[in-house]
Amino acid sequence: MSHDSFSRNARIPAPCIIDDGTIIDKQDMQRVLTDLSRVRYIHTHDGRTTSEGEGCILEVFADPHRATMVANQTLYLNVYSFDYIQLSKTADGSQFDLIQDDRRLRLLPLTNPMQNQVDRGINAAELEAMVAEVLSASLDVQIDDEENFSL
Repeated sequence: MSHDSFSRNARIPAPCIIDDGTIIDKQDMQRVLTDLSRVRYIHTHDGRTTSEGEGCILEVFADPHRATMVANQTLYLNVYSFDYIQLSKTADGSQFDLIQDDRRLRLLPLTNPMQNQVDRGINAAELEAMVAEVLSASLDVQIDDEENFSL
C-alpha cells in the first residue's frame, strides 16, 4: 500500500463542539438552533445595536431563497442567512452568535431545553384526538379520489 492510497483512505474525524466553538455546516447550524424556543435577541450591524428584544423561534430552516425574519416577537431563522454560528458559554448559559459579514444576531436562550422536554409530553387523550383527525382526513381524501375516479 502506497502512502497516497493510505492518505485517501484515512478520514478526518467530524468536528466535536462542546459549549464553545464555530459551527459552519448548515445542517449542524439548523440542528443546534432547533432546540431553542424563547430567546432574547440582539441584532448588531457594524458593531452598533440596531434592534433587540425577546421572542419565540417558530421555525429554523435551510433555504437559499427565503429570508430570516424577526417580527412581532417571533423569529424565523434561515441558516442560509448566516455564514456561521459562534457558540459560547456565559455565566447565564449558552450564547449563539449568528454571523454574516458585519452583521450579528445574538440569541440568548430564555428557556431550559431540559425543562422543555418534560413539558412536551403528550397525554393519551391528545394523542388519540390527533390520530383520529389524521385518519379522518386520510379517509376524506380516499373518498374524494374514488368519487373523482368514477366520474
